[in-house]
Order: sequence, then C-alpha cells, then structure tokens
Amino acid sequence: MHKIAVIPGDGTGPEVVQEGLKALAAVAARFDIKYELTWFDFGGDRYLRTGEVLPAEAVDQLRRFDAIYLGAIGHPEVKPGILEKGILLRLRFELDQYINLRPVKLYPSVPTPLADKGPDDIDFVVVRENTEGLYAGAGGTLKRGTADEVAVQESINTRKGVERCLRYAFEYTRRRNRRKTLTLCGKTNVLTYAFDLWERAFHEIGARDYPDIKREYAHVDATCMWMVKNPEWFDVIVTDNMFGDIITDLGAMIQGGMGIAAGGNINPEGVSMFEPIGGSAPKYTGQNVINPMAAIGACQLMLATLGEAAGARVLEAAIVSTLPRLESLAAGKMGYSTSQVGDLIAAAVAAA
Repeated sequence: MHKIAVIPGDGTGPEVVQEGLKALAAVAARFDIKYELTWFDFGGDRYLRTGEVLPAEAVDQLRRFDAIYLGAIGHPEVKPGILEKGILLRLRFELDQYINLRPVKLYPSVPTPLADKGPDDIDFVVVRENTEGLYAGAGGTLKRGTADEVAVQESINTRKGVERCLRYAFEYTRRRNRRKTLTLCGKTNVLTYAFDLWERAFHEIGARDYPDIKREYAHVDATCMWMVKNPEWFDVIVTDNMFGDIITDLGAMIQGGMGIAAGGNINPEGVSMFEPIGGSAPKYTGQNVINPMAAIGACQLMLATLGEAAGARVLEAAIVSTLPRLESLAAGKMGYSTSQVGDLIAAAVAAA
C-alpha cells in the first residue's frame, strides 16, 4: 500500500492534480496497485485565510507518507517568495529531499525550438543537489536601505551533501544504462572553492566505486551552449542547486516547454515529492483549459520512484500515444479540455 499525500496547491494546480490522479487510478486498476490518498490544503488560499503557510505539525505529518504529489504553488494575492520559501523550500530542506531529478526528454510529435533535433537527440537527465548551495539561506544584509547597503548570499557545500548527490547520480547513470556517461556541470575556473570540492569528490568517487561510468566535466556556460547545439552529447548531468535550477528550465524549453516538464524532489531514504514544473497559471483557473501533461508526467515519475516500474512504463507510453492527438501544448489550444486529456490518458492506459 502506497501512502500518498496530495497537495493540489494554487491556481490550476487542483485541476492538473485531478487528471494526474485519474491517470494513477487507471494504472492502479491495470496493475492492481494499492494506494491511499490524504489531502492537504497548503497554499495561498489557506495562507490568506489563516495567515499560516505551513502548520507546525505539517512536516512531521508528511514524513509518514511514501510520496507527496504536488500541483502548484503561487497565488496572485500573496507576495512572491512567501509560499515558495514557506512550502516548497521548507519541505525540500526539512524532509531532506536532497536530489532534484529532472528528466529532459523530447517525445515524438512534440515540437522543439532546436533546429534539426528530434527525440533521439534530446534524452538526458539532470540530477541537481537540492538542499545546499546558494539556496541554503546563509548570508544577510548590512545597512539595508542606505547607500552603503551590503548584501551577502553564501553558497554552502558540504562533503556529505556533495558526495551523496554524486553517488545518486552515478547510481542513476548506471541504472539508466544508456551511454553510461555522467557530466559534472560547474564553474571550476571561478568558483574555485565550491567546485574544487565537487570536482575532487566527483573523480575520487567515480574512479574508486564507478569505474564503468565515463566521467566528463563542463562549465555551466558551456553546458547551456551544448544543450542548445548538441543536446545528444548528454546522458546524465549532475550539478549544484543554483546551476541545476537554471539549466533545468532550459531543458524544459528544449523538450517542448513547461507544459510537458515534470520533476521529483527525492529523498531515497524517506518521502519524495513530485510536481509539474510549470507554475500555478492563475489566469486559467477554473476554465478547464490548462495542459495537464506535466502533472501526469510527475505521476509517472512518482510511480517509477515508488518501484512500480511496469505501471510507470505503461503511463509513459500512454503519454506518448496521446500527445499527437493534441493540437498544441498551450492552454486553451489543445483541442481538448483539461479533463478530456486526462480521459484520453486513462483510456490509453486501460487499452495497453
């Protein structure tokens, strides 16, 4: 029995979550998967109603689940940063979801802005360290609001944090068994302290424990250029929190846009959280026009992480077979409503 916490969130989050859960139900029926859902109302509406972002007991409650399925966080009436830091970052840090896993995969029939590139060229994974770096919150300000203001934001990189991220990336590359190549993305020529640690650990761990995995290195600016010019060069990329945040959004664009991109915040020893990468899109709320494919992809990633490999494969095949039927991935231009897209996916799963 998989215990899944559901946080529909804000804006169109509840709408895409509904279709993701429709897909989950279809897969569960097909493979006799047992699961239990528990709903949580964390998000902008709750914050506006109570003044509380997350109740004190929330993290301990969520720690008891096998997975968290998240819709979207972001409310037009709440100042940016309050919900993102108070919910997303807090859960990632306190639940020690130290891996952000972002597949970058172009499906057949999905257009990419890259000329002369297709599904065989765009198929790699980014493993991003998720709890350290510049996002750790270390730093502060001095003389704020004056001409002498100073702002300091520190990048925190520990040997433990770097090594566990690297080990996850090496293991993932081995399991993926595609090109068996792991690329470290960094900036060793400028960030000489942080990425000296990353590079030393990368080669020490790789040489000692993963001799079957080819190791490569690329500066982050070169990584961005090659993702556009030669995405086929990549198999798995591992990087720190900030660089990972940047290159995964670029990855989403080359795989067809935010409407198709999904990701997971992974704690291999605890509870992981899965979400579509696009935002809450509040202007489309309640119109039944938003594209749910990214949320369904997040469900597929959740199934794979929960060990339901067969179900994950069938759901991905359903996504691939349904995408050509959509006129566009853009909201209101799909040729189908949000719920109809979910119906198509569920039917494809049942027919598999």
